[in-house]
Amino acid sequence: MKKAIVCGAGGFIGSHLVKKLKKEGFWVKGIDLKYPEFGTTEADEFVIGDLRDIDVCKNVINEAVDELYQLAGEVGGAGYVFTGENDAEIMHNSALINLNIVDLASKIGVKKLFYSSSACIYPQFNQEDPENPNCAESTAYPAFPDSEYGWEKLFSERIYQTYARTYSIKMKIARFHNIFGEEGTYTGGREKAPAALCRKIAETNDGGTIDIWGDGKQTRSFLYIDECLEGVRKLMDSGFDGPVNIGSEEMVSIDELAYKIANIAGKKILINHIDGPMGVRGRNSDNTLINKELSWKPSKSLEYGLKKTYFWINKMVNSNE
Repeated sequence: MKKAIVCGAGGFIGSHLVKKLKKEGFWVKGIDLKYPEFGTTEADEFVIGDLRDIDVCKNVINEAVDELYQLAGEVGGAGYVFTGENDAEIMHNSALINLNIVDLASKIGVKKLFYSSSACIYPQFNQEDPENPNCAESTAYPAFPDSEYGWEKLFSERIYQTYARTYSIKMKIARFHNIFGEEGTYTGGREKAPAALCRKIAETNDGGTIDIWGDGKQTRSFLYIDECLEGVRKLMDSGFDGPVNIGSEEMVSIDELAYKIANIAGKKILINHIDGPMGVRGRNSDNTLINKELSWKPSKSLEYGLKKTYFWINKMVNSNE
C-alpha cells in the first residue's frame, strides 16, 4: 500500500485531497492545526500540530513515504490577503512551514513531493486589463506579484526547485487558480469570492441587495475542487514537474459570478458596489502548458461547481439560523 502525508489536511483542499487519496488506496497521514472545519477526516492518522515548529515536523515527516503534499500555510480571500494588515504573518508563517517541510522531506528521502503554489505569483503588470490577462507559466519573471502572499509563494517555489536540483527529489509544483467547492470556509473574513457570494445570496431575500467590492468588472476564473484534485493527481503521476497552472479558462467578472449564483438560487438581486480590496483587475488560467504536458483540462463548467457549492452553503446558512 502506498503511503502519503498531507500537510494542511484540515483545510479545504487538504481535506478533500485526503478523501481522494483514500479512494485510490493510499494509507494517509494528515497534519494541521485543526481538524477539518466541516465533517471528520478520513486520514488513517491525523496529527494536530504546528508545522512552524521543527520538532512537530520531525515527528510527522519521519519516514520516506511515497508522496508528500504540502498545502499548509496562511490562506484567505481578498479581505485577508490584500488589506496589508496580515502581510508579515502571511510571509513568516508560510515561508517557515515550507522551509521546514522541504528540508526534512529531502533528508529522509520522501520519494515525491507536491507544493501548492498560486496564481498570485504572476506579475501585476500582466493583469491590468480585465479582458486580456496573461498568466502563462513563462510570464512569472520578471517578477512583480500584487501581494506579499504572491511573493511568498514565488519565493517558496524557488526553495522547492532548489532542493529538487540539490537533492534530486521528484518535485511537483502547481499554481492554483481560485479553487472552490463544498466544505470550504464561507464566512469569517478568509472566504474567497464564490463562497462569499453564495453566502450573501443565501442570506438575501429575493430582490435584495448584496455588496461587492470594487466596480464588479474585475475578472477571475474559478475551478471546482474535484477538478483541481484530478489535475494534481495527474501531475503527480506524470513525468512533468511544473510549475504548471491548475485552473479554469472560463473567465467571468465578479458581477457575472454573482448573477450566476443568484440564478442558481432562483433569486433576483441588486448589487451595491463598495470600496474594498480587489487584487489585480483580471486573472485567468492559461492551460496551454498543462494541455500539452498532461493532456488535462477541466471537464465541468463553472455552473456545475457553483450549483454544488451554493446548495451546500445555503443548507449551512439555513441550519445555523
